[in-house]
Amino acid sequence: MSLQEQQQLQARSLAAVWHPCTQMARAAVVPPLPIARGEGPWLFDVEGRRYFDANSSWWVNLFGHADAGINAAIKQQLDTLPHVMLAGCTHEPAVQLAERLSLLTGGALGHTFFASDGASAVEIALKMSFHAWRNRGLNDKREFVCLRHGYHGETIGALAVTDVAVFRDAYDPLLMRAHVVESPDSRLGPQQEALALADLRRVLEARRGFVAALIIEPLVQCAAGMAMHEPSYLKGVRALCDEFEVHLIADEIAVGCGRSGSFFAFEQGECGWPDFVTLSKGISGGTLPLSLVLTTEAVFQSFWSDEVARGFLHSHSYTGNALACAAANAVLARFEREQVLAKNREQSALLAQAFAPLQHDPRVEHLRQRGMILAFDLKPEFAGERFAERFHLAARAHELLIRPIGRTVYLMPPYLIDADTAAFLFKAVLASLNDVAGAPHAA
Repeated sequence: MSLQEQQQLQARSLAAVWHPCTQMARAAVVPPLPIARGEGPWLFDVEGRRYFDANSSWWVNLFGHADAGINAAIKQQLDTLPHVMLAGCTHEPAVQLAERLSLLTGGALGHTFFASDGASAVEIALKMSFHAWRNRGLNDKREFVCLRHGYHGETIGALAVTDVAVFRDAYDPLLMRAHVVESPDSRLGPQQEALALADLRRVLEARRGFVAALIIEPLVQCAAGMAMHEPSYLKGVRALCDEFEVHLIADEIAVGCGRSGSFFAFEQGECGWPDFVTLSKGISGGTLPLSLVLTTEAVFQSFWSDEVARGFLHSHSYTGNALACAAANAVLARFEREQVLAKNREQSALLAQAFAPLQHDPRVEHLRQRGMILAFDLKPEFAGERFAERFHLAARAHELLIRPIGRTVYLMPPYLIDADTAAFLFKAVLASLNDVAGAPHAA
């Protein structure tokens, strides 16, 4: 594609496509990158330049682009049954996927409700929690608790339990009031977990009998700048939810599917299971939109009735889409067949080793890692205006596609890391950092 054709494509995109998480006036200054194809961890633009997809295209791409195994599963399903409504009908890919996920929880979360995207899954979990309590005669349990700087999506219900100002503030008049409690963000010091649990106890005691559920992102609050906490926090919140009879919703949309080092991040709490788990993003390997909510027998039984109004009347036209379920089954089959979690531990160690020099970089603070998520913060005095945008653009020149969150630079790459790749990523990140923040000795 010629430069003129590329510019025409960018102009057409700006005229016709309203891009997400984008101030379109700014996009007119920094046009979107035209991508032509993907192969493994690489994306190729229309001029043939390549970029390592360091953020897995918003955290969805587990095994690289155009993965042959996942593609084959989708193609086979496409020739058999692309879609049928899941109301009054069923099909093998959906049943198989629900059974597989139940087995991964040892049957503790044995019921799967399908949706299309992460925010929809959160909406379902919130509604299901409230409705389950109502069906048990506990009509006052209609309030929700969320964490400071937590993110759970941008639909109205999900946004009500999101505490990221840039997403929430414009729509605040439309939202229900959730209780926001302290985050266990380990960057705030070793005492922060205890403070966060104490704050949660304070709210649950004050609103005893009124709180339906607590929603958390286990181990990593991603949109908060990859704020990480210890597994012991999960044990603490599970105990508090049990004590005050509150549902616990684990939003694993970003951190599930092996990102944290275990298939479900909540497993690392070693405290049993939450009442709900939401999954999306990586479950279909970056191919087709799919989300789901896993829940317990107790929740399921609270809806079991001949009365229509006691049923969970929530639906999407593409609920349980057969193509997306086939992709997800291929993803789970690969986890089983290739011992992906064990390999991820090796890959995360390679990333840790490669990026260890940043511990001594005077521009950097809070170098941290949880499984296949690695992050660091640039100190404010080195960031300057529009740091995230400038870093993103600088990284392109070093064959890297990466989108910082504020001052936080993070990698959430496909599960395709070897020693050479880890070294390349460090070199590219360091070069980009030097481009936008000056050489280390400048401190």
